[in-house]
Amino acid sequence: MEYKLSSVHPDAKIGQNVEIGPFVTIDKDVVIGDGTKIMSGAVICEGTRIGSNCRIFPHAVLGAVPQDLKFVGEYTTCEIGDNNTIREFVTINRGTNSTGRTVIGNNNLLMAYTHVGHDCVLGNNLIISNASQFAGEVHIDDFAVIGGGSLVHQFTHIGSYVMIQGGSKIPKDIPPYVIAGEEPLAYFGLNLVGLRRRGFSNETISAIHDVYRIIYQSGLNISQALAQVMETLPESPERNYIVDFIKNSSRGIIPSCIKKK
Repeated sequence: MEYKLSSVHPDAKIGQNVEIGPFVTIDKDVVIGDGTKIMSGAVICEGTRIGSNCRIFPHAVLGAVPQDLKFVGEYTTCEIGDNNTIREFVTINRGTNSTGRTVIGNNNLLMAYTHVGHDCVLGNNLIISNASQFAGEVHIDDFAVIGGGSLVHQFTHIGSYVMIQGGSKIPKDIPPYVIAGEEPLAYFGLNLVGLRRRGFSNETISAIHDVYRIIYQSGLNISQALAQVMETLPESPERNYIVDFIKNSSRGIIPSCIKKK
């Protein structure tokens, strides 16, 4: 197939009904799924896989080599799922030897000037606002909303259904279901609007709140608080997710802005 005014490597695998605008560059070892639209000036680098029905806006650069001095040209990939919207000037680097790949899930919106560093793993149904910057090996779980201009430290883990204030500096892990804001970044309670929009019942929200009252307001240290949660609160997927998230946190979780009672 001929793509006028664009450079498409003959080894690239282009799906059905793909739209490629002018001045697009698509390198070798690229796979693009059916129905994806790539707009003017976008650059799709070697090792990139893009799913179906994505929209890649002008001047996005996907799969460029990592900004990591330890990278020495090893084969790695950048893997992007289905139904993603990637706006103008977004940059997503491919992986390094650490994990071998950078992964973006499905149904995400990455707004203009967002940067996703090497070996990041982003889940599904995320909203990432303009100019957010993710260092290498950041993990973000499903349905998170990241405010514009946020700066996320390397190795940080952000849980599902969180809402993060724009302009945040994120040096620690943010557990699921919460609102995080101010400087230094702190817990401000549950993301009630987001949870209700996603169909969480009042009973489930109340149970999540009970977990965080113990973690953030009991006066116990984290180990003691988790033990009390496990001993006193009924088991549920939400309780278990919070407990496992905090137990596995390598950077520690954000503190609370709420005074302990």
